[in-house]
Amino acid sequence: MRNFKIIVEKHSDGYIAYPLGIKGVVVGQGDTYDEALRDVKSAINFHIESFGKEVIDTESPVLEAFIAETVYNEII
Repeated sequence: MRNFKIIVEKHSDGYIAYPLGIKGVVVGQGDTYDEALRDVKSAINFHIESFGKEVIDTESPVLEAFIAETVYNEII
């Protein structure tokens, strides 16, 4: 069993989720947070079954993931 960190983004038309630590493009989506999480879990399983365990980044440097904001001041 392997744990993956999942990023879930809320957009105006639903949720998008993607894992860290997997090579390639793996994305899930849904109308709710839970739907997007279920979809990305299914996408992870499909991706690994399709391409093999070598798509798993065995030495992922990501220990934790954070969201932060900053202000961009355009210099004129």
